Amino acid sequence: MRSIEAKGLTKEFKLYRSRPGLTGAFRDLLNRQYTTVRAVDAIDLSVDSGEVVGYIGENGAGKSTTIKMLTGILEPTSGVLKVNGFDPHRERESFVRTIGVVFGQRSQLWWDIAVRESFRLLQKLYRVPEGAYGSHMDRLIEVLDIGSLLDQPVRKLSLGQRMRCELAAALIHQPRLVFLDEPTIGLDVLVKENIRQFLRQVNQEYGTTILLTTHDISDIEALCHRVVMLDRGRIIYDGGLEELRQQWSGKARIRFVFGDRVSLRNLQQWAGEVADWHKEDDRRFIAQLNTMGETGMSDLLNRLTPHVPIQEVRLEETTTEEIVRRIYREGIRHA
Repeated sequence: MRSIEAKGLTKEFKLYRSRPGLTGAFRDLLNRQYTTVRAVDAIDLSVDSGEVVGYIGENGAGKSTTIKMLTGILEPTSGVLKVNGFDPHRERESFVRTIGVVFGQRSQLWWDIAVRESFRLLQKLYRVPEGAYGSHMDRLIEVLDIGSLLDQPVRKLSLGQRMRCELAAALIHQPRLVFLDEPTIGLDVLVKENIRQFLRQVNQEYGTTILLTTHDISDIEALCHRVVMLDRGRIIYDGGLEELRQQWSGKARIRFVFGDRVSLRNLQQWAGEVADWHKEDDRRFIAQLNTMGETGMSDLLNRLTPHVPIQEVRLEETTTEEIVRRIYREGIRHA
């Protein structure tokens, strides 16, 4: 079963364009000019139940617009969209009971009342039976460690404390699908890891589908096996995180510490076309391979070992953040 099925999903906005000067202002009163901007451009997106998918892109790529359509806040201009079997915009009342939403910079909790009372209000809104609510909330409170926060007003919570309560609020009705928009923004390392661990448990224990949008690539690496990358309203990559690394990792870098002093000129001569070199000192060098895979590294070691003792060698992998940055800088056509 699929949690999300979108085909040709498109959203256009009609923007007012003002003309310069006083004369232009008067003309705008009588005859306004508009321009159409396509924020999401005919994307196809399928997410199976139980998947954890990272949905990433630069500012203005169309991520937030997509999420607003998937959650029913915005109606698509065109295309076909089903989320949990519902049309999110037309069947909104039934649909919202099947999803949970956490926005890192917005709150669904009531600011001036105790956290416990916010949870009770959400229980009534989602029509969660008392028996199911009690046992489920006890579990959420224990795992998220928010028992000591229940009687405090939301406005008195730190950001990390509030985000843990926001996660509990989003899961009160045990939704089949959860949308997370920057859930760890502004949090310290320990709180981030606690939230990631909790999300992994929710996915494993309840089979909850998670769609995660974030600028923090470490969130993607910790939680997602699949990445959907958006640029200018179009999907430019949809596949596994490991496949993305392999496809875009580029040339490997190897850090060497030699047992004896060696000159850069000699290294270049011995290595030939296999690698380019950067010198740190007389014994420490970085080699950037000109060939991909383990073959290039083996070839380089075979060329060096007859000439100079190698004390330490370490392969430096390209981080996912570097890969994503390179894709947006160079374009997916270079993959």
